[in-house]
Amino acid sequence: MNSSHINRGDVLFEIYRNRRTVFRLNDIAMLTGSSDFQSLNKKLNYYVRTGKLLNPRKGVYTKTEYDPEELACNIFTPSYLSLEYVLQKSGIVFQYDSRLTLVSYLTRSIEIAGETLQFRKVKGEILVNSAGVNQLEGHISMATPERALLDVIYLDRDYYFDNLHPINRKLIYKLLPVYQSKKLTERVKSLLKDD
Repeated sequence: MNSSHINRGDVLFEIYRNRRTVFRLNDIAMLTGSSDFQSLNKKLNYYVRTGKLLNPRKGVYTKTEYDPEELACNIFTPSYLSLEYVLQKSGIVFQYDSRLTLVSYLTRSIEIAGETLQFRKVKGEILVNSAGVNQLEGHISMATPERALLDVIYLDRDYYFDNLHPINRKLIYKLLPVYQSKKLTERVKSLLKDD
């Protein structure tokens, strides 16, 4: 079959057959083997108009039921879930925060379908270093609790942590060189000494 002649049913079938729930136009082109972006874009817009797909942000398409974590990681790339979101999930901070917090190449707060996505900017060399960042199913990148703790201290030196017991101290010291910051190292030593 010629890649530019994929019928509408095949595109939708390929999207829903895939385990992912969030796609960019390039992802869908690769999934369907289509090289005609204009035609593919028209088909996708048709699915959005008819309620078969959602278009929560320009260039991003989702199934009608999608994973908010997956969406968050696909808005700005590269980015990964970290900071308060991961620390809360890990039991390191107790204060409830409904936002999905991410580290990225820019600082932005966006609301999509009632979810607040908070992106915080870090230096490029920190962002692209994957030490302490797990690649989960569905193109979800999520910091380990140790990496999230370091990200928070890097961005907010006065942050208060409720419970440092879940933290693997060896891993913290292993990840410190990612940040290349003497001040961060001093803050971490002081924080862990007090615990």
